[in-house]
Amino acid sequence: MKMFRAIRTAAAKRAAYRRTAQELSALPIDVALDLDIYRGDAEKIARRAVYGA
Repeated sequence: MKMFRAIRTAAAKRAAYRRTAQELSALPIDVALDLDIYRGDAEKIARRAVYGA
């Protein structure tokens, strides 16, 4: 059962990562700049947000 829980957790984190990266990449440029986010760093920011530092 632990194996299934680990797989489910990993899949949920991967989905959260993909969703977060996609949303950050889709931000309008003016909003991204207001938030001090470079859209090219969306994957790095999403990875840190979901998986930690």
